[in-house]
Amino acid sequence: MAKSIAEINEKIKKGQVVVVTKEEVLDIVKDKGLKKTSEYVDVVTTGTFGPMCSSTAIFNIGHAKPKIKIQKAWVNDVPCYCGLAAVDLIIGATELRENDPVNLYYPGEFKYGGAHVIEEMVRGNDLKLRAVAYGTDCYPRKELNTLINLKDLNDAWLLNPRNAYQNYNVAVNISQKTIYTYMGMLRENLGNANYCSAGQLSPLLNDPYFKTIGIGTRIFLGGGIGYIFGHGTQHATKVKRTKEGVPITPAGTLAVQGDLKKMNGEWLRAASIQGYGVSLAVGIGVPIPIVDEKIMKDVCVRDEDLLAQVIDYSGAYPQGKSDCLGYVTYKDLRSGSIVVNDRKIPATGMSSYFKAREICEILKAWIKKGDFLLSEPVASMPGENSEMIFKPLNYRESRS
Repeated sequence: MAKSIAEINEKIKKGQVVVVTKEEVLDIVKDKGLKKTSEYVDVVTTGTFGPMCSSTAIFNIGHAKPKIKIQKAWVNDVPCYCGLAAVDLIIGATELRENDPVNLYYPGEFKYGGAHVIEEMVRGNDLKLRAVAYGTDCYPRKELNTLINLKDLNDAWLLNPRNAYQNYNVAVNISQKTIYTYMGMLRENLGNANYCSAGQLSPLLNDPYFKTIGIGTRIFLGGGIGYIFGHGTQHATKVKRTKEGVPITPAGTLAVQGDLKKMNGEWLRAASIQGYGVSLAVGIGVPIPIVDEKIMKDVCVRDEDLLAQVIDYSGAYPQGKSDCLGYVTYKDLRSGSIVVNDRKIPATGMSSYFKAREICEILKAWIKKGDFLLSEPVASMPGENSEMIFKPLNYRESRS
């Protein structure tokens, strides 16, 4: 029997909802079967926690006296983007502190950047703001040096264009030298493999065609409550899939936003990636409403059912080639080793399965307590009937 999100919300309000984590539902299905479990369970919680470079903070500092229309600004010496309005600023997670030596002394350490500013902001630290302007009749001030704190800001949002990738590559290195990538250090001659997904806990792998996840979906974001405001950049639906419809290559993504003042540093963590740069580890949890048996079937995907492609990051990836060295399951990846080209090599996850499991538990507790209602998407995401692809740059020579 089909259920609506409104009916599930009524159960939440009355304290009658049956909400379980992704791991728990697998055991229930084993005991009760698919049909009975879909009738019994109302919500399944999913989660992921890992580096998500395409993340930003946007904030309004309030007007100084005299007023200033900021042209350039730095927070803890990390440059902000100021081309919005007088005192609205954006800081990107991967932006680096001024005068960082980057890869001058290879591999660079990238000790501080935008992600560190965002983490310190949600931890309640005072941050040093330096700003300059050209001065106008209505905004005469030309310089500003002050301390800012999240609690004093008018508004501060996490506004992320691309998070929670639906599956991702397994990175290896077939060259003769160690390389440093956003997927971590990769030793020469297939010395190791790195992956970045929570596998069976990951939200978009549990709803592969976005049947319940859409624009306006309420989610766990950075320790607080956030929303999906669109499909993320590089979102792709026309990809290779298993017979169950689950992508075996990088596919869908989410654009998400939430109030930074409601988040915390446990779920927004800065990461310095040697030889590559700075990133922000973001915690995201998505409740899947079990509206029918088909959704329950999607949610029952296991690590052994999920495939990821193995890509050489010394050649194929940087050159934009689609060469694939094979496919491995997340069960194998989580075992700590995989086989590539007939060689057994160690595998390490850059995302945290442990923290993803914790997000599932927190979101479950919020729903059971009645502190978190599900939201009906106001619009659907490109999914089953979409043929979106991620298009590479249409490279053209400049004739100027």
